[in-house]
Amino acid sequence: MSTDTRSGLKRQIVLAMAALALAVILLSVLGSYAFYAFFMTYSPSSISDSWLPNDVEIAWMLATTAAALAIAILAATRLSRRILRPLNSVAESLREVAEGNLQARAASDDPSLGEASRLVGDFNTMAERLQTMAEERRFWSAAIAHELRTPVTVLRGRLQGLTEGVFKPEPQLFESLLRQVEGLNRLIEDLRVLSLTDSGHLDLQRTPADLGAEIAAVVHAVDARLAARGFTLALDLELPAAVDCDPVRIRQALMALLENTLMHADPGPLRVRARLHEGWATLAVEDGGPGIPPELDGQLFEAFRRGEPSRSRRSGGSGLGLAIVKAIAEAHGGRVGSQALPSGGSSVWLSWPVSARAA
Repeated sequence: MSTDTRSGLKRQIVLAMAALALAVILLSVLGSYAFYAFFMTYSPSSISDSWLPNDVEIAWMLATTAAALAIAILAATRLSRRILRPLNSVAESLREVAEGNLQARAASDDPSLGEASRLVGDFNTMAERLQTMAEERRFWSAAIAHELRTPVTVLRGRLQGLTEGVFKPEPQLFESLLRQVEGLNRLIEDLRVLSLTDSGHLDLQRTPADLGAEIAAVVHAVDARLAARGFTLALDLELPAAVDCDPVRIRQALMALLENTLMHADPGPLRVRARLHEGWATLAVEDGGPGIPPELDGQLFEAFRRGEPSRSRRSGGSGLGLAIVKAIAEAHGGRVGSQALPSGGSSVWLSWPVSARAA
């Protein structure tokens, strides 16, 4: 709890105890003064002449004690009610959360009780995060099952057809099965990377690497597919001989960017740009359109977020590609982003800091 005596629960308790002590003192001093002044004026014989109190004085002391106790009980009851109301609200909400109601929230109608109010606020924040995590877990479970269902169904159907003699064991069929297995393998690897990122265990093997050569190798691997889809690829590289990075992960990120372009961009000019500027390396893929839908603003790099889902499904996208790019960039201590281009297309990029030695 806070040690600041200017506000919060500590201040409330100090003020309450001080007010209680002052009230009891005033009751005792002023009451005794009034008692003796009255009886000394109107009935002096009622006052004891010895150190032992008489019946009248005993009655007065009992009445004063009862009044002081009543004041103390009233003050304690009001203060405890103010303190316990938010604490009881938190306790009841905790029981509801433990029983599975993640929508339970505590309430505090007295912001002057600083620590208690902060406790309520922290509990509500925790409950909200738990609810969000539960919703995300359900979403991920449904999304993963959805992504696995299509290739598994295709594999099962083809293999069953082979077993029953419906399909002939031809090379084209085995190539189709292999593509489905490769898609499953990519999905599993993507999920593994995201899982490692969430747990903070995505390890990098950073080393001074020829980033230009790494980019060229990835482009060469997908150049035929890009050309078949009508893309005209150009490289724009301004890089030193060595750039500090994990070359395997950067290749993976660039492949995800290009796969995203294949799924969503219109055929036309495509540019892969790489720069090193003020200690930051930037890798971007620029297409000619149609641009990023406004509804994806702020969600582009989240897992299983797609623009035009039916088109992504036909293209075989899993919705994990740009989430992988973000995970790799953040593992490098960098960032990701997108921007609209004057040509009507878009640029999706990742950037990360590099050491002076590698640069």
